[in-house]
Amino acid sequence: MNAKEVTQEAWGKTKLLVKVAVIAGIIGLLMIPTCQVQQLISERESRQKEAVNEVSAKWAGRQLVTAPVLVLPYRAGSTNGRDDTLPTVANAIILPDTVEIRAVADPREKHRGMYQVMLYSARAEVTARFAAPNLAALHIDPASVLWDRAYLRLQLGDLRGLNEEVDARWNGTSTQFAPQAVEGDDTATLVAALALKGAEDLQSGSFTATLALNGSQQLLFAPLGRKSTVTVRSPWPHPSFTGEGLPVESKVASGGFDATWRMGANRRAVPQQYTEAGGPRYDLARTAVGVDLFVPVNAYQKTMRSIKYALLCIVLTFAAFFLIEMVNKRSVHPFQYGLIGLALVLFYALLLSFSEYIGFNPAYAIASIATIGLIGWFVRGLLQSGRLSTLLSVVLVLLYGFVFTTLQLQDYSLLLGSVALFLTLGVIMYFSRRINW
Repeated sequence: MNAKEVTQEAWGKTKLLVKVAVIAGIIGLLMIPTCQVQQLISERESRQKEAVNEVSAKWAGRQLVTAPVLVLPYRAGSTNGRDDTLPTVANAIILPDTVEIRAVADPREKHRGMYQVMLYSARAEVTARFAAPNLAALHIDPASVLWDRAYLRLQLGDLRGLNEEVDARWNGTSTQFAPQAVEGDDTATLVAALALKGAEDLQSGSFTATLALNGSQQLLFAPLGRKSTVTVRSPWPHPSFTGEGLPVESKVASGGFDATWRMGANRRAVPQQYTEAGGPRYDLARTAVGVDLFVPVNAYQKTMRSIKYALLCIVLTFAAFFLIEMVNKRSVHPFQYGLIGLALVLFYALLLSFSEYIGFNPAYAIASIATIGLIGWFVRGLLQSGRLSTLLSVVLVLLYGFVFTTLQLQDYSLLLGSVALFLTLGVIMYFSRRINW
């Protein structure tokens, strides 16, 4: 081998390394439009949330219904520590002994532009029984209780969703609820005066009420009883049970769902009775259970998950294209690598655009077919070989099929991805043996 041949061989190897470096640089540059598409996905998802909030604001937000509690005002002592001054009035809170809630939610799908919003109308029947309070345990003198000012307190998540007056009864007698402002409480509070005559009226306090509610997305109940049962039914087939516990019984089918929760006092983290005078402030809503009535497939979330594989798709496509180029001794300009890379990035823009109208799965099929067809057509004209074009198209089909399968199998995505990458590395190692580096 003469000096000229040695020089040409050395230059060929240097040229190969330079080309690999340039291709790596192109991959880095392609991350810029990829990040821009990611930002676009986030922006469109934010617009969807804004549309949901706008519709919910006109209908009603999430509803969280707490079971009624009995409020007993009483004279709590002096305001400045002296016995000769007027006493303050504090409240003793008595939670129900048993609570049963039966609710039926009728879903309603509304659209704001192209965005789908899940609303519902619900009807809830609440039954509660109260036992006589142990005032001695609260250090309250029965004579200091203002029985004629006793009332029931009921809380809702959004008062705008209350369709009609609450049909409520106490010991069989109709009672009217009215809104009440409670400092430091974001929920809507309803109160109903009882005008009790004395402790004897609480020996078997019985409460029933029917609430007709509008709401959106989420329906929750905080039963609060020493023993509580909550049953929710709906024809919506895609529930997501939420709150402080899962239902003990549930049935989900194409015709809807039926779920039942049973809870005891140990799940409540709130005492059966307490006073609001200087004591701890309990969050009664923490015991809530219920259901999310959501639209099952969020195209934005799946599109965002798929674009996280963009770097992998670009690297593997370029690797396959580079191996085809080297093994078949064809020369491809880096600019043409860049065009193929842009087609791979535009796949995600197509996916986002179509998924907003026809759903993720059909959009993925359309975007992948369009991208594979475009790249296959380009490579066929570039390399003047139908065989090589078909080979690269098969690689892209396998690649997009792998990503789609991984997105569907969330629980096995790590296992599937690890095995696929190991096999891919083996294929690259096999074909790279023929390249004279």
